[in-house]
Amino acid sequence: MRARIRLRWLGIAFILLWSLVPIYWTLNTSLQTEAQFGGKPAHYLPPAPTLKNYQALLTGSGSLPGQIRGSAVNIVVECAAATLVTVVLSTLAAYAFARMKFKGRTVLFYATLATMAFPAYTTLIPLYQIMTEFGLVNTYTGIVLVYVSGFLPLATWIMYNYLLSLPASVEEAGLVDGASRMQVFRHVLLPLARPGIISTAIITFLFSWTQFLFPLVLSTDLSTQPLTVVVQALQGQHIVPTTLLSAAGVLAIVVPAIIGVTLNRYIVSGLLAGSVK
Repeated sequence: MRARIRLRWLGIAFILLWSLVPIYWTLNTSLQTEAQFGGKPAHYLPPAPTLKNYQALLTGSGSLPGQIRGSAVNIVVECAAATLVTVVLSTLAAYAFARMKFKGRTVLFYATLATMAFPAYTTLIPLYQIMTEFGLVNTYTGIVLVYVSGFLPLATWIMYNYLLSLPASVEEAGLVDGASRMQVFRHVLLPLARPGIISTAIITFLFSWTQFLFPLVLSTDLSTQPLTVVVQALQGQHIVPTTLLSAAGVLAIVVPAIIGVTLNRYIVSGLLAGSVK
């Protein structure tokens, strides 16, 4: 029994080290000057922590800070738009699947969920061809539509489970009082489904923020490239100081890290509430 517990804790420690050490080293590097980073032996703690790299990226002049700031705006716009559209569509679709009776409902619902089984890269080339035909390459619209198409099945599944957990008697009471179905949906169901909506929005936003392959292919210039793509592209430029590149990497992960830590309870409560009837 003790050996099993020790083995479990060793596994947990290994996973934590594997996950957190690269993040710590990036943060450590970003707080040093280039001379300190290049010194021997390596500094496992910044000898004189400085925020000059972050100041250079956020307020400095030049092409590199301009690229970082522009890509930061791009990723916020794309993720926010994709989250908004996905939440609206998934909520409406989940309501239809959970509460309405229509022909082919079950088949359509499971066909929608089945799309999650396909690896994302299998649709990359067809999507690129479609976006090219409609002139949506290098546009916010094209990237947002791809994000929505990828995240909508999962978001619908989350909202469907959550709506099923809500008592139908509340809607029936509203209908008996003379309210229309949409009035009941708007004034009764939506307030009750707020935890599920928040959960869906957070998950969608985080998934959108971490996307790399699709925006890499669908946005080939800086006008629409998100921060994750630009930071990766900078690694091939030898003129970029490592400390500055590390600061850019920290900026790319700080937003999802803050959301994950501060709003974790909303994610858990929304998912659990939607899984228990």
